[in-house]
Amino acid sequence: MAEQGESDLVPEETPGYKAPEMKSIQEIQTLDQDDESLVKYKQTLLGAAAKSSVGDTSDPRKVIVEKISLVVEGRDDISLDLTGDLKKLKDHVFVIKEGCEYRIKISFKIQHEIVSGLKYHQIVLRKGIRVDKSSYMVGSYAPNVQLHHYLTPVDEAPKGMMSRGHYVVKSKFLDDDKNIYLQWEWAFDIKKDWS
Repeated sequence: MAEQGESDLVPEETPGYKAPEMKSIQEIQTLDQDDESLVKYKQTLLGAAAKSSVGDTSDPRKVIVEKISLVVEGRDDISLDLTGDLKKLKDHVFVIKEGCEYRIKISFKIQHEIVSGLKYHQIVLRKGIRVDKSSYMVGSYAPNVQLHHYLTPVDEAPKGMMSRGHYVVKSKFLDDDKNIYLQWEWAFDIKKDWS
């Protein structure tokens, strides 16, 4: 059983997909310098990163995941800060009303280098048994001082007496090269109502 649990933490591979070769911003800028339109296009894509390093030079991380939020239409977002002690996140339990439609929003920054094929992966456990496994392709990003936000597709919370209870989520933010930028656990309760 433990072996299956560990394999759940690894996102499934897309058949036939090969991750692109990693290139630094400087390498990308030196390619095709004789093509003026391509140089302008790369400058537009890279933004401020085309001119100088973007991000805190004392912080080597390329991806900084700042928060995860539960988004339900007509309600204020419920957020967890991912910049602090991640072990305490399981103590801050989201309450989700059974049968409601919701989305997960992840807020993050990219600094220093381009990140290719960023993914959000999660498994949901109830009483230690996996009840859901999801992987979402977030995209590829150039360094930028602005915060990026990714919203998962709409999902529906299970409903009915058997679905009510406590769930633990194991989440991971990683890229095509299997670099793990953040791994954390959090929890939610499915209840008959929001309180």
